[in-house]
Amino acid sequence: MSSPNPPVPFTADDYRARMARAVEAAAEAGLAGLLVAPGPDLDHLTGYRPTAITERLTVLVLTAGQEPVLVVPALEAPDAEQAAGAPALTLRDWTDGKDPYAITAPLLAADGRFGISDNAWAMHLLGIQQLLPDTSYTSLTEALPMLRAVKDARELERLTAAGAAADATYGEILKVRFSGRSETDVAADLSALLKHFGHSQVDFTVVGSGPNGANPHHEAGERVIERGDMVVLDFGGLKHGYGSDTSRTVHVGEPTAEEQRVHDIVREAQEAGCRAVRPGVSCQEIDRAARAVITEFGYGERFIHRTGHGIGVTTHEPPYMIEGEEQPLVPGMCFSVEPGVYLPGRYGVRIEDIVTVTEDGGRRLNTTSRELAIVE
Repeated sequence: MSSPNPPVPFTADDYRARMARAVEAAAEAGLAGLLVAPGPDLDHLTGYRPTAITERLTVLVLTAGQEPVLVVPALEAPDAEQAAGAPALTLRDWTDGKDPYAITAPLLAADGRFGISDNAWAMHLLGIQQLLPDTSYTSLTEALPMLRAVKDARELERLTAAGAAADATYGEILKVRFSGRSETDVAADLSALLKHFGHSQVDFTVVGSGPNGANPHHEAGERVIERGDMVVLDFGGLKHGYGSDTSRTVHVGEPTAEEQRVHDIVREAQEAGCRAVRPGVSCQEIDRAARAVITEFGYGERFIHRTGHGIGVTTHEPPYMIEGEEQPLVPGMCFSVEPGVYLPGRYGVRIEDIVTVTEDGGRRLNTTSRELAIVE
C-alpha cells in the first residue's frame, strides 16, 4: 500500500544547495575538498544511486571555487544523467582502457587534504595518490560527522512516513500467531507488511524469541516460538528513500512478574531518553538519561549497546547517542532511542522509537504503544 500522497521530489536546486553546504563545511574543517564514493553520501548529495557498485571508479569531487564534478564510467553515464541532481553537476565520463585517475587528479589541489567516503575502494585512493603523492586524506565521517544529520522539512516528511509505515506494520503483526511458528515465519510476515505499507527496501527483520532475544542483533532463525517466550521485534527499511527503524518486545501468553518488571524498566528508560531530547543537549546526555534508569534497577551491565543512532538515507548513520559523543543536538536531527536489557540464556527486552529534535524538545516518529503486548 503506497502512500496516497507521495512526497514532492527533491530538485536539482535542493542537491545544489546540499553540495554547497558540504563544500562550506569541508572548508571549515580545514579540507581542500571532498571525494564522495557511491553510497549514502553520494545519494544524499546528488540523488544518484548506482544500480551496482563495481570496481570502476565513480566519484563526486567537491572543491571550493569549482563546480561539482562527477567522474563516472561511460557505460553508467546515462543513468547518472537521469539523477535528480545531475543538472547541478558536471559529468566527466571515462571508458574502459582509459585511466580514470588521470581524469580525477587535475580536479584536486596537488598538496590538498581531502575528506573521502569511508566506503571508497582502497585501490581508487591509491590510484589518485600515485598521481598526487603530496595529497592527504581523512575519513569523511570523521571529518564531517554531521554532513547528513540535520534534516530539512521534506526529509522529515519522508522519515515521518517511513515511521508511520513501520507503526502500521507493528499493529498488524500483533494479529498474527506467534506460538508454534518459527522466527523466520514471523520475520517473513514483517517483511511483507513493510512492503505492503510502502517500503521499497526492507533492511532487517529481527525476531529474537526466548534466549535468542538476549542477542541484540540476532537474525531470525528456525527456532520455534513457544508460549512463555519474550520476543524482541526490530524491523525497518526504506520508504521514499528514507529509513524506518523501530523495536517492540512482545510476550507469548502472560508474562511472569519478573518479565513484566524488566520490560517496565526498559520502558521507563526509553521514556527518560526521549524526555532528555532538546536542542543544545549533547548526544551523550540521551545515553546517560536512559542508562541511568537501567543502572538504578541493577541491570546496567546488561545494557550492552549505545542508546541510539542517526537515521536518514540509511538506517544507521551519525549522530550516535553514546557516552563520549559531545555533539550538541540541533533541530532537524533524527535518531533512535533504544535502550535494552539482555539476560543471556533467558530473554531480552528492547524498545525503540525514532525521535526528531524540534525547536523546544523532541518528537517521536513512532507512536505505537510501548506497553508489553500479549500475543498468541
